Amino acid sequence: MSDQPPVSETLIQAPGRPRRRPLRAIRLPRRGPLSFLAVLGPGLIAANAGNDAGGIATYASVGASFGYSLLWVMVLITVSLALVQEMAARMGAVTGKGFSELVREQMGIRAAAFVMGTLLVANAGLIVSEFAGIGAAAELFGISRYVAVPPVALLVWWLVTRGSYQRVEKVFLVLTLAFFAYPVAAILARPDWGEVGSQLVRPSFRLDADYITLFIAMVGTTITPYMQLYIQSSVAERGAGADTTAAKVDAYFGSVFADLISGFIIIATGATLFVAGQQIETAADAARALRPFAGPYAQIIFGAGLFGASMLAAAVLPLATSYTVTEAFGFEKGVSRTFREAPVFLGLFTGLIVFGAAVALLPGLNVIELLVFTQVLNGLLLPVVLISILRLVNDPDVMGSHTNGRFYNLVAWATVAGVVLLSSIYLLITVLGLFGIEVG
Repeated sequence: MSDQPPVSETLIQAPGRPRRRPLRAIRLPRRGPLSFLAVLGPGLIAANAGNDAGGIATYASVGASFGYSLLWVMVLITVSLALVQEMAARMGAVTGKGFSELVREQMGIRAAAFVMGTLLVANAGLIVSEFAGIGAAAELFGISRYVAVPPVALLVWWLVTRGSYQRVEKVFLVLTLAFFAYPVAAILARPDWGEVGSQLVRPSFRLDADYITLFIAMVGTTITPYMQLYIQSSVAERGAGADTTAAKVDAYFGSVFADLISGFIIIATGATLFVAGQQIETAADAARALRPFAGPYAQIIFGAGLFGASMLAAAVLPLATSYTVTEAFGFEKGVSRTFREAPVFLGLFTGLIVFGAAVALLPGLNVIELLVFTQVLNGLLLPVVLISILRLVNDPDVMGSHTNGRFYNLVAWATVAGVVLLSSIYLLITVLGLFGIEVG
């Protein structure tokens, strides 16, 4: 038997079991071609995890539908993301505990059940989007999603439960490098940089369903609750009393770097698809934005990146979700356990994979719409997680002298209020639409 524990065994620290290491399963760039990212820390890794299948679809749809007019939102989201990531990292550094453990200890079992239920719904939607991304990538290479998704889902389950996932992780990491072609494609597309700069600093707003939907999706895919779970648990791995200054710098740098990539995706699609009046309805449409860089190979590069990013998240998300939920309630966990030893953990892990793959195979499914919808769902549920983080990080009994200052709370609560307002507008427009009343 190998001396190295399976990837699942290093995920999240169980209450009262300090030997288990926290959420290390999201170790995207820990080894191999992206190992240099690990030097900068979990903040960079967590922020870039948002540029997965759903993130790419959302940013590409924003650029194709509205050009550069939503770039100003990225500026605001980047500030919010940096502060939220820093708060989560600071909690991990000060307490040495993961998010779900703190929620249960400080807010009670009922609050933990509500917050974990919210995370379960949000992450289940993301898991569906990853398997939809796998299917879309397969179709770019001429393989039906009905043929590709079931065996891939079985493969993901087998790799993780047999501790073999880390052996192929580097392959998926290499494939995700394809998305770094977007900044080059954006430059080669020769956008109107004056207009780009103007839209970055000139807020505009449209009261229509499509605009609000993509607005919320941008928030949901950029400030994903899953990212806060990762960065807090990863920093907590170092134990209470870790360097909060280093965690802060790491969180800020990671947020800015990740959102620069996101912004270039919007610019690339705005300079190519929006200018040409083309909408994104399929993965092949999204790939067209890479033509200034890749020419006839754009579809291949995009397909490879989409497959790699989706496979990474399809393996990690259900595993991390299962650990987070079972940790909150003290259930036995670990993929090395049998179903008899850890029925809740293994049942939830298996169920999430089956659910994700099954929904992704529904007939008549519009993959791009599904990917964007899952990010909208994350945006709608985000306030629950943010409010929980704010309650914990402002509790002197938890954080001691490291509670938030006024500026942090102002920005954080403004983010919550903004998301709630957007969600209310979105729900109102949706309800009016049911009665045939169109807004905008």
